[in-house]
Amino acid sequence: MAKTANTGAGMLRLKWVRSAICAPVKQKRVVKGLGFTRLNQVVERPDTPAIRGMVAKVPHLVEIVQWESALS
Repeated sequence: MAKTANTGAGMLRLKWVRSAICAPVKQKRVVKGLGFTRLNQVVERPDTPAIRGMVAKVPHLVEIVQWESALS
C-alpha cells in the first residue's frame, strides 16, 4: 500500500508538554493512545474528531504545535 504525502491540511502536530505521573490512569492511556513515548515528543496525527476528542481530554498535558513552515 502506497503512502500519501498528506502534510499540512488534515494533519495535527501534537507535543507532549507535561508529565502524566500524577494524572489519572485514563489520562495516561489517552497520552499513550496518541502515540507518545517520551516528554517533549512531537507526533503527527490525522485531524479527525476522534483525535481532537483525545486532545480535548488532556489539554493540560498535550498542546497542538503550529509550525511556521506549515503556514507558509
